[in-house]
Amino acid sequence: MSGENSCKRSIVFFLIPDFTMMAFSAALEPLRTANRMAGYEAYTWRLASCDGEPVRASNGVEVAVGSSLAAERQKMVGHERPSMVIVCSGLNIEDYSNKTVFAWLREEYNRGVAIGGLCTAAYVLAGAGLLADRRCAIHWENLPGFAERYPRANVFADLFETEANIYTCAGGTAAMDMMLKLIGEDFDDSLINRVCEQLLTDRVRSPSDRQRLPLRARLGVQNSKVLTIIELMEANLAEPLSLVQIAENVGLSRRQIERLFRQEMGRSPARYYLEIRLDRARHLLIQSSLPVVEVAVACGFVSASHFSKCYRELYARSPQQERADRKQLLVA
Repeated sequence: MSGENSCKRSIVFFLIPDFTMMAFSAALEPLRTANRMAGYEAYTWRLASCDGEPVRASNGVEVAVGSSLAAERQKMVGHERPSMVIVCSGLNIEDYSNKTVFAWLREEYNRGVAIGGLCTAAYVLAGAGLLADRRCAIHWENLPGFAERYPRANVFADLFETEANIYTCAGGTAAMDMMLKLIGEDFDDSLINRVCEQLLTDRVRSPSDRQRLPLRARLGVQNSKVLTIIELMEANLAEPLSLVQIAENVGLSRRQIERLFRQEMGRSPARYYLEIRLDRARHLLIQSSLPVVEVAVACGFVSASHFSKCYRELYARSPQQERADRKQLLVA
C-alpha cells in the first residue's frame, strides 16, 4: 500500500445514457465520505461520457461530465491514467454496443486498470469480452436475459462480485457495499466504521447477501413447505419438475401439495409453476434478442405454439406483441 496521506485510487465514472442515479450516488458518496473521515483526498474521481456531453440518468436528471472517451484514451499513459474505471448504466442496456468503448475498456484492463460496473453494466463489460469465465453480479431483473446472452459469464444474483481486478454490483444500495469493500482494501476497519456511521448504515453487507426480499417476505407466505416448493420451482424453470418429483423432494403427497397451494397461493401448484415460467419468459422477451422459440425452450415449453398460447392467456398479448411493444417504447 502507498504511504500515509497519499492517493489510494483515482477513478473514472463512465456514464451511459439512462444510467441509474441511485447506484451512481451510492458508489460516489462513500468515496467522498472516506476522504472526509481520512482528512485528506485519498480518492479522486472524474466523470466521463462518450462525447463529453452531459448524460441523462433514467430519472431524467442530466449530469455534467468533465471528460470524453477520446480524452480518456489520451490519458491512458501518463500521470492522469486512472487506477479504476467504473461503468454506470441502467435501463435499456441490453442492446448497447460501442466498439470504441469496448476496446478502451479492454485496453485499460490490459494496462492493469481495475474495471467496475454498476447495476446493468455487466452487459457492457461482457460485450467488451471481460467477463468470460469470471464471476459477476447484475440486478436480479436483468439476470435471466444476461445469462442467456452471455453463457460464459458466471453471473450471480449477489450484491456484488470481485474477481481478477473486475468489480460488478447489482446496483441500488449494493453499489455502496461494493465501494465500502473497495475502501476496506485500502484502510482499516476503523475508517470503514466511521464511513458507515456517516452514511447511516450499520454494516458492509457481504457479496452473497440477497438482492431480493426473502420469499417469506416477498410472497407473504409463512408455510415452510410451500416456500421450499417455490424455491424448487424457481431453480428448475428450463426443465420443470413434475409434481411427483416435487413431492418426493419435500416429503409430501401430491394431494397435500395441491391443498397447501390452494390455501396459501390461491391456485394449483401447476398454475403457479406456469406463471413463474411465463414471468421469466417475459423478462427474456424484454431484455434479450433471443428468438421466441428459444425463449420458449429456456422456460420449459416443448413448443413455441404452446408457449404463445399460455403467454397470451396470462398477459392478453402474444410474445411477439410483447417484444414489439418494447421496441416501440425504446424508440419513443
